[in-house]
Amino acid sequence: MHYTDAKSLLSRHNGMNLFRGCTHGCIYCDSRSLCYQFTHPFEDVEIKQNAPELLEDALRRRRKRCVISTGSMSDPYQPCEKELLMTRRCLELLERYGFGASVITKSDLVLRDLDLFDSINQKAKAVLQMTLTVADDDLSRSIEPNVCPSSRRYEVLKAFQERGIPAVVWLTPMLPFLTDTEENLRRILDWCFDAGVKGIICFGAGLTLREGNREYFFEALDRRFPGLSEEYRRRWGNAYEVDSPNNEALMRIFHRECEKRGVLHDPEACFRYIAAWPEKGSQLSLFDNDASG
Repeated sequence: MHYTDAKSLLSRHNGMNLFRGCTHGCIYCDSRSLCYQFTHPFEDVEIKQNAPELLEDALRRRRKRCVISTGSMSDPYQPCEKELLMTRRCLELLERYGFGASVITKSDLVLRDLDLFDSINQKAKAVLQMTLTVADDDLSRSIEPNVCPSSRRYEVLKAFQERGIPAVVWLTPMLPFLTDTEENLRRILDWCFDAGVKGIICFGAGLTLREGNREYFFEALDRRFPGLSEEYRRRWGNAYEVDSPNNEALMRIFHRECEKRGVLHDPEACFRYIAAWPEKGSQLSLFDNDASG
């Protein structure tokens, strides 16, 4: 890892990334794409060492509170976070200034900060966003090798449920010929429903591949699943959208089962839920997610 001073932190949609790069090793990661213009190896995680100072300055100047999200490009619970405490320091600031917090992660390290999420949720709003792509732990360890397996992430969801902290699951991507099965989908849905998640974000059965992450993905397939990359090349070539042959059948199951249980299953509805400011103790608009200072 290495350190840098960022010039800015919060996006216009109230998102932030404390790190650039990742060591989880997920074979399908879109953040590896060349369009993001990494100037260092992806696993050499860049630490925005002045992120807490930038965040506090932004929060002080905000006239309206909102939900601040992190993790869209780089998991905020990298292994280095155990010692760095960057994510925790930023959560402490959000709690102190009365802002909401939402994190996207695959790591059970998030449990370390359960006390902060609890406090933030009592004062404002906290949302855990957890990625679940494959129910079989052996397969999970193969395609997401350096992070806790999916069954452990289910336990994390249950721990947040016990505290009354809402969660949204990212059920994406579904890898053709690996995870795009009805059995896998139903097992993940059972976990989500048992953990009482508010919503499930799914863009269909399949994945996207761009220059940079496509090459890494194919090389990983060659190492772990010999011959499978050739099938991908034959069917989809260099296409950006790689849709599973099972997409329609799986999505019928997905939408039907979520609808039956009152779980949000339209991505935009999930995003609105995450960003919506709670009515409790606030005179702000329910959908005031673009507050500016």
